[in-house]
Amino acid sequence: MKKPKEGMKAYYGITFLIGIGFFTMGLMDPLYDTYVPMFLSNYLESDSLVGSIMGIDNIFAICLIPIVAALSDRTRTSIGRRMPYIIVTLPLTAIFFSLLPGAALKSLLFLIICIFFLNVFKQAARGPIVALMPDIIPGEYRSEANGVINTMGGIAAIVGTVALARLYDVKVKIPIFGDSLIPFESSSAGAESTYIGKLPFVISGLLVILAVILLFAFVKEKKNAEDSEDKTPPVFKSLKLILTAENKSAVLILISLLFWFIGYQGVLPWVGIYSKEFLELSPGTAALSSGMVGIAYALFAIPSGIIAHKIGRKRAIRISLTAVAVILVLCFIHDPVTSAMGISGSAQYMSFWALLFLFGMFWVSIVTNSFPMLWQMATFTDMGIYTGLYYFFSQAAGIVAPVLTGGLRDLFGDRIIFLSGAVFMLLAFFTMGKVTKGEPTRAEDK
Repeated sequence: MKKPKEGMKAYYGITFLIGIGFFTMGLMDPLYDTYVPMFLSNYLESDSLVGSIMGIDNIFAICLIPIVAALSDRTRTSIGRRMPYIIVTLPLTAIFFSLLPGAALKSLLFLIICIFFLNVFKQAARGPIVALMPDIIPGEYRSEANGVINTMGGIAAIVGTVALARLYDVKVKIPIFGDSLIPFESSSAGAESTYIGKLPFVISGLLVILAVILLFAFVKEKKNAEDSEDKTPPVFKSLKLILTAENKSAVLILISLLFWFIGYQGVLPWVGIYSKEFLELSPGTAALSSGMVGIAYALFAIPSGIIAHKIGRKRAIRISLTAVAVILVLCFIHDPVTSAMGISGSAQYMSFWALLFLFGMFWVSIVTNSFPMLWQMATFTDMGIYTGLYYFFSQAAGIVAPVLTGGLRDLFGDRIIFLSGAVFMLLAFFTMGKVTKGEPTRAEDK
């Protein structure tokens, strides 16, 4: 006998509250990626040095997310096992993020120290925040819940780039922080005088602290029958059990997500440059190319979870991987085909944007449903371990992909990024085909 169709409706409220943490962190990411390289360039002439410092977050993500997420599995306090990490690391993240512009005005050393501690606390916070959702939401509804959270993250990225970034140029007096806009004389040879804006960083920091207050006040971690420290094996033993299990579904999903994140990270960072060189767009307009992916991501995150609930997560992911591979091949042939047909100007770049929008639509289905498949294989006692493994493999892809695709671009030209991305999506399609676990058990359908 089937239950009434209420299902996920009962969990939307709590999912939204958990998603506030993702929303505020999503506000910080585009501001960090946009302005911190500028801050560093005021002191450093070498782009490679700037890039190396900007890569700190990936290194900390690989090291800290799995460790802290796994430690939170074994933590037992009166306020839960994830919350102690959240209420310590997120406010410290907010403080150091708000201090970034001030640090950039002081010295290179102060700026690097601020970047270091910001990334330590931000990456330490990520694992417990992510693991909080599957702790509370039943397995059957995690795709839909992850869709809600991904939607909030997508909207946050849009708000960060469209709304908060515009406040960078606004001059007002901020309590404690002083003037929001400060002239800065660069010490880098040949660099022009510039100014540094504080307002978007301060507002983001305050929103992060507000999110922590709301999470602590309204999200209560539940006590599970499995929740016994005695039953929780040590971290490295848990990892060994997962990676050497007889059923290799978890390992196959991790390999699959390594492939598809290499494909994704090998395409998106180069799309702006491609748009400038092949579509002859201005730098400001070229940024809208990757923005098409973000818009589709925000619009289709929730529907992708609902669809997977109906047709199955594995099937939804494999259909999406096939679609993304086809779209990337179309991107690869887009320039020669449109040029041969005499299509140029707005018709050319609009058709390219349409392909990227479709890319984002299917990509979000892959991301939304893969995490719940891993969580479905976890127990209450090792949810953080699985969460950490997901981030370890996805962040590893973020380190490998730029080097790999950069080399391919040098050898075969700019358009090769799309063909390379398609190959990695197809590799993920084949490894996902061997996965046999990860679907929810639906007792109500029996």
